[in-house]
Parts: sequence; C-alpha cells; structure tokens
Amino acid sequence: MAQAVIVDVVRTPSGRGKPGGALSGVHPGDLAAGVLTGLLERNGLESRQIDDVLMGCVSQVADQSLNVARQAVLAAGFDETVPAVTIDRQCGSSQQAAHFAAQGVIAGAYDIVIAAGVESMSRVPLGSSAHGGSIADGVARRYPKGLVNQGVSAELIAQKWGLSREELDAYSADSHRRAADAWNRGAFDSQVLPVLAGGEAVAFDETVRPGTTVEGLAGLQPAFRTEALAERFPHLDWRITAGNSSPLTDAASAALIMSEEKAVQLGLTPRARFHSFTVVGDDPMMMLTGPIPATRRILERSGLSMDDLDAYEVNEAFASVPLAWMRELDADPERLNPWGGAIALGHAVGASGTRLLGTLVAHLEATGGRFGLQTMCEGGGMANATIIERL
Repeated sequence: MAQAVIVDVVRTPSGRGKPGGALSGVHPGDLAAGVLTGLLERNGLESRQIDDVLMGCVSQVADQSLNVARQAVLAAGFDETVPAVTIDRQCGSSQQAAHFAAQGVIAGAYDIVIAAGVESMSRVPLGSSAHGGSIADGVARRYPKGLVNQGVSAELIAQKWGLSREELDAYSADSHRRAADAWNRGAFDSQVLPVLAGGEAVAFDETVRPGTTVEGLAGLQPAFRTEALAERFPHLDWRITAGNSSPLTDAASAALIMSEEKAVQLGLTPRARFHSFTVVGDDPMMMLTGPIPATRRILERSGLSMDDLDAYEVNEAFASVPLAWMRELDADPERLNPWGGAIALGHAVGASGTRLLGTLVAHLEATGGRFGLQTMCEGGGMANATIIERL
C-alpha cells in the first residue's frame, strides 16, 4: 500500500472578507490560481504531472460557481488536461479535499494530486448558496422546532460547558497574541505567498490584531441574539460576539500530496505523512461539537493517545468550540493552536482545512514534534479529523 505524503503546503495571506478588504478585489479563481502556481514553482513541477486538483469551496455561487476549482486550474495556466473538482463539506471542505487526495494516493488512483481551498467572503457572502433554497420536508418533520445558525450553536456550546464571557474573550485575545508572535518570529514566512492586489503586494494576515485585549473585547455586544431567538432560548445569556468569533475572510491554500515513491523519484523531500483519517456526523442543533467525537474516533483508529500528539489544530470558528473540545479531551492548552487560530488568522471557510494543515506541518517541523491532530467543526453537525506524522 502506498504512503501518502505531504511535500508542500502554501497559502495566501488572510484578507478581511468584506468590501474594502485587502484581497476583496481579487477574483476567487485568481486567488486560488496563485497558490496552485506557487506549488509548481516551489517544487519544480510541470502542471501535466498533476493527476487532479481537489478544491474546497462552500458558497459555490456567483464568482465561485462554474466549478471554481477548474477556473483556478485554467487561470493558473495549467495544461488543459489537468482536471479539477470543487468539494463542499462546509467548513471542512479543503480538509476533506486533503483526505480524498491522500486516500486516492493510498488506493493507487493518484501519483501526484493537489488538495486546495478557496473562499472570497467579501465577493460571495457566507450563506449566498442558500438563497432561494429550502429545507427538505423530511428534515423539517424530524426537527419541527427548526435548526439554528452556527452562532446560536456556539452559544449553546458555551452554555452547556459553562464557558463564561471572560473565558471566551481571554481565549480570543490569546489567539491574536499567539498569531502576532508567530508572525513576528517568521513562523509563517515559508508558507504564505504574497498576493498582488490593487497594484500592491499583500503579504501579511489582515485579520490579526496584535493589540487585542480582554478589556477591549468586553465592550462588544452579542452578535447573534434576536428577540425571536431570545424567546426560543430563554436560558441563554448570549456571550458570542464578533470578538470571540472568527472573522469573515478571503483566502486560498493548497497542499501538494503524492506517494512517497513518487516523491523520491522526483528528488522531493516528504515533510509529513498522513497517518489516520476520520469524518463523523453529530447533533445538527449543537452543530459545532463534531470535533469531540471525531477526535475520540481517530484516536481509537490510530492507536494513539492525546499524550502522543505534539500539537492540535482545532478550528476556532468560535472560541467556545476549542474550549469545549479541550475540556472534553483533557487537552494541553499549550499544544492547542500554538500559533493562533482562526479567530486571529481568519476563517475563509473553503480554504481553512489546508490552511490548518500547513500550520500544523510547519509547527511540527519547527518544534521537532512527531504527531499532529487537525480537526474542524462543520455546518450541519459534522467534523473531519486528520493525524499526520512529521518525517
């Protein structure tokens, strides 16, 4: 059986996902094309050598319609023979792309494949793909009181695990501190590719706010409370704000994945291998708790324990998600998102999976760690989990 290895992972900086953001003027197909081109150039490959491009994207409408993965491949100047497909597993779309890519290598279907992701939340607002849609009758019958948006789910998690507003804000401020510290010491330099936007090179994450304090965050109002929701959930005291949530973000990311045999043949150095995979479904009302059962399942499948993991990247969709996960798994807070997470680095939903993968690989290399876990909550109550081993 072939080993699936990670040779390289790159990403764009994170731009604020609203009009006027640093990357808002760049078409998502072009944004993704930049990371695809970067992978080829950095590794001396020709596009014809790529068997497939698997790209995550959540809002597949407007500028992100028409199979944005194929748009990106053509915009990157890849040979027309290179196919591409766009994947939607909500926030875990590009993590799922990496799973499919690695599993294809292991099965012998691919020699070299790119897993990638893109989301321009300034040009295609989150939720755009739901406009005009409706819930299936069977779902409505199964959940007669109706489901809720992710912000309310984050509130329900905070309530269930007894996470105070102060804890949520303190975690968020620390995410910005860790991300700023990582940038200052050059931790992201090897993976972030500058993007030319409006005639200027964007080279840093626009979403990181080094001066963030708990006191400053305390002044923000709850972001998801409405009168109707307050009546439906009278027990909630509404703690989730823009400050302890991930920001809307524009970004793209991509990972070069191949068989270990092919990497050796090409004279490339594998940086890590895929050790274990899992994906789970969970309560669609709580929605964001999936990383907890996903982690438990992948530990059972891998034969590893939490003590064996040198770092864990748990996506910070909202501060309540990694905090509840940490409490349930009795995880070491120093190993959790050590270079900051999505609250600071941004959550360009389709691109976040391969962005986290790149951060995890780089952190294991920088610290000499061996095993790393990546897990991501996803809309509808799902989660992917991946364990990689540094080589």
